[in-house]
Amino acid sequence: MLRYVEEFFAGRRAALKVVTALLRLGIRVDKTGTLYCDTIELAPAKIARALSIDRRVVIETAKEIADDPELYPVFSDLLPIANVSRAAKFFGHDVIEIGADPNSVGLVAKVTGVLGRHNVKIRQIIADDPELYPEPILRVVVDGKLPQKALSDIRKLGLQSISLK
Repeated sequence: MLRYVEEFFAGRRAALKVVTALLRLGIRVDKTGTLYCDTIELAPAKIARALSIDRRVVIETAKEIADDPELYPVFSDLLPIANVSRAAKFFGHDVIEIGADPNSVGLVAKVTGVLGRHNVKIRQIIADDPELYPEPILRVVVDGKLPQKALSDIRKLGLQSISLK
């Protein structure tokens, strides 16, 4: 699908910037080209300002998505997700941020296996899509503080980078 998106908007960097932002943020498009964050209608001018582009590009891109039989089914079903990783400390939770090869298989299973062996409750897991993020991160929010032994065992998995927030 992402290859189709890139081909569809080839040579139009600003439109591709809009599409990437919609995908990353879970902003959906309805049949008329109106943009929504769940059920909240969003102003194209505000999106354009945030992306440093002309609002007409946002409007045109949304309408093109609405009119395309390949793109519309994808963008009409997007949902935003509450990523609590930056606010987790205010709830008393730790966050493990892991950078790994985006082509590796079983990363989530390996990490959750270690956490399970240490009886660590997981509150949230969010993995960046490597096609949307140049340096994808796996974020695991755990209930309370992560035991040092669990962190040590995760480090033994041989991942590119691990940090505890």
